[in-house]
Amino acid sequence: MNSQRIRRHLAMTQGRVNRAFPSATLTRIEQAIKASENDHMGDIRFVVEGALDTAPLFGGLSARARAIELFSRLRIWDTEHNSGVLIYLLLADRQVEIVADRGIHARAGTRAWSTICAAMESAFKKSNFEEGVVDGIRAVTDQLTEHFPAGVGNRNELPDKPLVL
Repeated sequence: MNSQRIRRHLAMTQGRVNRAFPSATLTRIEQAIKASENDHMGDIRFVVEGALDTAPLFGGLSARARAIELFSRLRIWDTEHNSGVLIYLLLADRQVEIVADRGIHARAGTRAWSTICAAMESAFKKSNFEEGVVDGIRAVTDQLTEHFPAGVGNRNELPDKPLVL
């Protein structure tokens, strides 16, 4: 058990989450997602979670495992073209995970998602949360546009509004 990680999670407050992601920032992220989805047949969902609850935290739940859990719970896998993408930020760890549905993942691959996550995490280390997320959305958009360009019947299947947990 990592005591530093536990301290970071226990010290994370809703106020700290709100300072990193004020309503104006969440609005800009939502606008970036809406604009993005005009260019492709995919769906992007952004979720930021301040910290894990104590049971998952003490159980050693990783950011990746939590992202996969949310991908399922939010039904991001349930899009017509199997092109849903979750961008998940666990703020206490400043760790980003991208979970992509099988259609887009098969074409873009793990390397693309890892590169995007690393760039976002770099921005977050400098407390550039809005810039990091918007740039991440642009990079995911590039992948979706390349592999699932917009076409007839392009519809929005998932909410664009960021989810703050």
